[in-house]
Amino acid sequence: MTTDAPIKMTHRQVLEALTGLLLGMFVSMIATTVVSTSMPVIVHDLGGDQAAYTWVITATLLTTAISTPIWGKLADLFNRKLLIQLAIVIFVGATAAAGFAQDTNTLIAFRAVQGIGGGGLAALSQVIMADIISPRERGRYMGLFGAVMAVATVGGPLLGGWITDAANWRWNFFVALPFAIAALIILQKTLHISTARTRKASIDYTGIVLLSAAVSLILIWITNAGSSFDWWGTETVLMVGGAIVAAVAFVIVELKVREPLIPLSLFKGRTFTLSVLASISIGVAMFGTSVYLAQYMQLSRGATPTEAGLMTLPMMAGLLIASMVVGQLVTRFGKWKGYLILGSVLLIVGSVTLSTLHYDTNFFLVSLYMFAMGAGVGMTMQNLVLIVQNVAKPSEMGVASSGVTFFRSLGGTVGVSVMGAVLANSLTGLFSDGKERIGEAIAKLGDKGAEVAAQLSSGTLPEVRLLPEPVRSIIEDFYAQAISHAFLIGIPLAVISLIAILFLPNRPLTTMTTSERAHADAAKTGSPVDDAADVAIADATALSGAPTGSVTVVTRSNDGRGDAASDDRR
Repeated sequence: MTTDAPIKMTHRQVLEALTGLLLGMFVSMIATTVVSTSMPVIVHDLGGDQAAYTWVITATLLTTAISTPIWGKLADLFNRKLLIQLAIVIFVGATAAAGFAQDTNTLIAFRAVQGIGGGGLAALSQVIMADIISPRERGRYMGLFGAVMAVATVGGPLLGGWITDAANWRWNFFVALPFAIAALIILQKTLHISTARTRKASIDYTGIVLLSAAVSLILIWITNAGSSFDWWGTETVLMVGGAIVAAVAFVIVELKVREPLIPLSLFKGRTFTLSVLASISIGVAMFGTSVYLAQYMQLSRGATPTEAGLMTLPMMAGLLIASMVVGQLVTRFGKWKGYLILGSVLLIVGSVTLSTLHYDTNFFLVSLYMFAMGAGVGMTMQNLVLIVQNVAKPSEMGVASSGVTFFRSLGGTVGVSVMGAVLANSLTGLFSDGKERIGEAIAKLGDKGAEVAAQLSSGTLPEVRLLPEPVRSIIEDFYAQAISHAFLIGIPLAVISLIAILFLPNRPLTTMTTSERAHADAAKTGSPVDDAADVAIADATALSGAPTGSVTVVTRSNDGRGDAASDDRR
């Protein structure tokens, strides 16, 4: 069977197609980062405690993680352009609704819906990029992605802090609305990708329910064990046992359904399996550190929300510089593994050093620690998705891309929950052991002491910077110790990430887009020799206009899978 070959897009056409996609990613990032520095103030104003603070963050990460593979599967079955527009509407609508929350429970609910749209943006942006840009050429456009990340990750916290200090934190949830409208219009006009799907749609609803149940139960247990109930008790048996049963049932269902949510055959490939393993710690580093660094700056160093945004700039700078520079180097030389190894080493360095933080640690050292962590994330995060897309079948590009993103989000979700549990338990112990110190400090305040004592005993997250001395320095010390204990969680995970990356097969990057590879598959005659010729010609055509380098010839076996994937499993 023969089909019309996909037309090779010029650099200008790629840029036009990327415009709306980049703006959609910007909407997602700005809506998330703009509230990061004001979250301690938001939770305090809504009367929430440390557990509520953790769940406000975790709710979004949980639904993002669960929905990511669902969106990835839908991308293989339906119109990807329509799906990403729908994801933007869900994400921004829920974000705006969160601005009207009157208590932490309502805020958590809207943040959960926000995560559903966020999962779509995370998964679909990766899939659509593979539609229009080959793995080898991806670094050529990393400057654009870096610019978007720079504005969102640097400007978002600063804008959010300024809005919180100057007006009201609720306006943080509304700033993304005009960008979302613009993204929808531009996507409609500039994104032109194939909408044809050859398979009949079949959604694995049972898998969705079982996956949601397994992940939710384990997160609820992690967050509440040790505070709402004992670590070893009936609740633990029911929740952990239920999560295990749901996980086992999920695996059984995925082996039997026609269109599995996460095809377990993907794990036969070393590249996918090891990338998933490495991505888990990347999620912890990316989400966990950013969440609790903002809390550290405000509760341990007395920063305002605006100042906290400025103080976390070194981590953002490390992420942006590393991702942009490494992206260009990957495109120029076609090598990727060395950068991933270096990035994983930096993750270990960042995790170890951040676990040593005190309330009075020299800020220059804190900046170096944050920069190392950010650079590690920047070198590894996108490249792990890139190398999976490099060996994935075109028909499984959605589930393969979203699979890595899912486990990264899942790692971040569980990581934030575990770090929050460690932080809360550490605080309980520190406040209990330091009761006499706090009592002596409060006694020195005279009449004002009763008000301070009431605030500290209320269970609500305190505004530490407004507390009088010497109580303030004691509480700052307690929070710094607890947060540094939480950062210890990332060290063993970062080591596992390094080991996984060391064993990744060092496959060369193809110069074919997903559309070109799909055409080569459709044009097969059934003969391995003819198949190899078809793909070699398509790959050579795709190389024209790309950076100079060797042409990657991917041979095809009778089952339609490239030898890149077959060799990967040997």
